[in-house]
Amino acid sequence: MAGCATRRGAPVVDRGPGASSEPSKPAAAARPASAPSDTRPDLYTVKKGDTLYSIALDHGLDYRELAQWNGITDPGVIGIGQQLRLTSPVPVTAAPYKTAPGVQGRPLGEAPRPSGDGVKSQPKAVRAPYSDQTYAQMSGAKPEPGTSAGREEGDENIAWGWPATGKVVSAYNDGANLKGIGIAGKLGQPVLASAPGRVIFSGTGIRGFGKLIVIKHNNTYLSVYAHNNELLVKEGQNVAKGQKIAEMGSTDTDQVKLHFEIRRYGKPVDPAKLLPPT
Repeated sequence: MAGCATRRGAPVVDRGPGASSEPSKPAAAARPASAPSDTRPDLYTVKKGDTLYSIALDHGLDYRELAQWNGITDPGVIGIGQQLRLTSPVPVTAAPYKTAPGVQGRPLGEAPRPSGDGVKSQPKAVRAPYSDQTYAQMSGAKPEPGTSAGREEGDENIAWGWPATGKVVSAYNDGANLKGIGIAGKLGQPVLASAPGRVIFSGTGIRGFGKLIVIKHNNTYLSVYAHNNELLVKEGQNVAKGQKIAEMGSTDTDQVKLHFEIRRYGKPVDPAKLLPPT
């Protein structure tokens, strides 16, 4: 399921003074002074331009489960004004993660595309312009057990670690297309899991990210690792903090570097506020 990476779309722009970033083991995880609570609603009304993928992304959910909760057999077909529930209709119990058959996203009203048989192990190599909506195909994971709604407040106490050694060449910018930090390095150097979790995306197909890995850490956080040269883990695989998951590269960008994001309930946050000091 590999695609040809092209240098188009919205690559990360290096800017601002760099600072050397070396991994360290903090005594305690750094956290924002006051983290907002999970304010996601239980229901959502579909608007013009929405896709199941964009709705899932904006609420930090797995689009496959969102489809299941709402009896949607074709994730590419939802209607304007349709109400979608954003929580599981039945109590959720812990179960091993399994990938679902691959599906293809498309704008509202477009005719369904045929889908192949078998289990999806990597995403389709379909080029798509970068936007928050396109993230939805890789966002979310199994809901955490413990509530009848299938969603509970996630754990904020993650001891994050630096995903790579190198100079920080771009800082977090809420107005940028890619909301994270850029860490420059050498071709092939290790990219590490910033915290333990489950791989929910490993592949190509979203313009601006190149070869990409996304890890779900709990019901609150996921992390994003872009521009890799080689991907070393598969979807559904559990990884440990500090485990080598990829090799640094320059796919879909203009230099060898890692673009790293942390997302909270599907929304990007500044990794500098969570990573340990260097």
